[in-house]
Amino acid sequence: MKKNILLYILLSFLIIVNGFFLYNYMGKPGINKEKGNKDPMSFIIKQLKFDDSQLETLENINKEHRQNMRRIDFNRKELKDLLYSKIFDTSNSKKVIDSLTKLIGQKETELETEVFYHFKSIHELCNDTQKNKFKEIINNALRNDNERNRRPPPFNEGERNSPPPNRNDHGILPPQH
Repeated sequence: MKKNILLYILLSFLIIVNGFFLYNYMGKPGINKEKGNKDPMSFIIKQLKFDDSQLETLENINKEHRQNMRRIDFNRKELKDLLYSKIFDTSNSKKVIDSLTKLIGQKETELETEVFYHFKSIHELCNDTQKNKFKEIINNALRNDNERNRRPPPFNEGERNSPPPNRNDHGILPPQH
């Protein structure tokens, strides 16, 4: 009998803990609504207060943009897979590796160009007031991105504990013996 009571207490405790976990994991009611949609396009639409005609045009612009981004990204991923499959290939030629990395770079350029023209078409969709607000949004986003990607300050000469490791011509550390 005492074993059963202990099991019931343990079972009740586990049910309560699981309920608490699910409540916190799934989100408390109303909190997700307060946070709003994290989608950047929703933010832009809300900030620029597009009318119905602009929203319809924007929907078409976004649809085309997403298709282009998926296509370019898929091609880039295929090229990267091909490049990294060469790691295990013993007959690698520098020309093949260089051409693959150059093609990947071209895909990166295509991605950035697609994003640029996407924002350019949104800018052209705006009226004069919206254009000023859109410029402010883009400048803030660029400023925040630059701050996030900023390199740490350089070391002072006396702060470095040891010299940088010696690397061979290919930038690879020699094996440790």
